Amino acid sequence: MKPKDQVLEVWGDFACFSRPEMKVERFSYPVITPSAARGIFDAVYCKPNKDPFKAEFRWQVTRIEILSPPSYIALRRNEVKDKVPRAVERWMSGKEEPEPLWADGTPDQLGTDQKGRTQRQTMALKNVRYRLHAEIRPWPGFEERLQGMEAQFRRRAAGGKCVYQPCFGCREFPAYFELVEADAPQAASLPLDIEVGFMLYDVFDLSRPGTSQDEPSISIFQAVVRDGILKVPNYESDEVLKAQRKERPC
Repeated sequence: MKPKDQVLEVWGDFACFSRPEMKVERFSYPVITPSAARGIFDAVYCKPNKDPFKAEFRWQVTRIEILSPPSYIALRRNEVKDKVPRAVERWMSGKEEPEPLWADGTPDQLGTDQKGRTQRQTMALKNVRYRLHAEIRPWPGFEERLQGMEAQFRRRAAGGKCVYQPCFGCREFPAYFELVEADAPQAASLPLDIEVGFMLYDVFDLSRPGTSQDEPSISIFQAVVRDGILKVPNYESDEVLKAQRKERPC
């Protein structure tokens, strides 16, 4: 059974799809990445399992339509240098007393292990709007449930339900969404041509379930926008350049 095209129209005030080659200072791609688009579909409908290697399906983004012209805005923000410690789960469960991460203070307050804050600049997008196309790809053993999965996604998307708030690259940039029905009139994409160059495709190996337990596995592809449409090749395609796979430990 062939998967059907599922379509969401998404929009928001700000977005940042960071180019990895820019290192510390974030600079956004001019268009949403397939990884970020997949994350929006996951936020609306996913089938989490206690055993991540028994996931039921994954999303395959197929096409991205640009409905609003790319427009940049410079944001300067204060960011804490320290990473959230592994003890945060114990803090949440009440097993340990939380310890603050100091943004400012004297050396005695900060301690030798804490670094305080720093100011970083972000070149983000503003007033973004896209029409995202994706398909549900069931993992082996769940193919017969495809129609039910698609129907459940449409019910959730039509009702505005989501597992968690979708975002445009950063959690502080929320994404709003609306289901696009197949027979509904649709605005045309922009007459826009962009040679994006190499773009991040995803940060995990999408060829098998259980990606959340894997080490990051970066993949990239040559992104070209024609008439406001970015066509996304299948992950299995030779057009997607992948890192060498690391075997999972037994």
